[in-house]
Amino acid sequence: MSAGPLRVLIVDDEPAIRRFLRVGLSAQGYVVSEAEEGGKAIDTARRNGADMILLDLGLPDIDGIEVLKRIREMPNAVPIIVLTSRDDEAVKVEALDLGADDYVTKPFGIDELLARIRAAQRHRLQQQGEPPVFRCGDLTVDLVRRVVTVRGVEEKFSAREYDVLRLLVAHAGKVLTHRFILHHVWGGESDVQYLRIYIRALRQKIEPDPAQPRYILTETGVGYRLRAADRD
Repeated sequence: MSAGPLRVLIVDDEPAIRRFLRVGLSAQGYVVSEAEEGGKAIDTARRNGADMILLDLGLPDIDGIEVLKRIREMPNAVPIIVLTSRDDEAVKVEALDLGADDYVTKPFGIDELLARIRAAQRHRLQQQGEPPVFRCGDLTVDLVRRVVTVRGVEEKFSAREYDVLRLLVAHAGKVLTHRFILHHVWGGESDVQYLRIYIRALRQKIEPDPAQPRYILTETGVGYRLRAADRD
């Protein structure tokens, strides 16, 4: 990412949405560029680059999923947040599996989007130089010593429970699809119900109230998201 103001590329064919985003993001000091079609977005990403892309999936010339694929084939690792009015969970899962960092469903508020942008930024920075200790509220995960403490008390985990938690920590703030987790922890040789059992076990150990989770959040029909690390 650049050291100057964050450069955000808005890809959406609706002028009202682009105007809403331009005003809201510019007020936060972001430098905004726009593309109303997928072809222009791909060209802009290739020629000018961007630090963040907000990508609508319903574009008039090229489907947003195809745009996502083509941008992900480029050497940069720019964060991409999908904007969608579609309720089809399968589309959201496909976008995430293809490399989208997050999604917001229209209509959405600017504060929600800004929070997702910050989380995507933190995730990319963390991926570039993962800190040895993850802290979020009362949860601390020491990735070097493999020690997890909750409210100052060390908790014990099975090897597989720790593997799931470790993966969530490595991608804190980002939605991980069921398929992604199953592939990286079980090699894909399991099903979603098995994953739910482990998520339930983790919540029993780290959540103040497992029925109302604060750390491991469910993205219905899509997967799970671990809250981003606390800011220093």
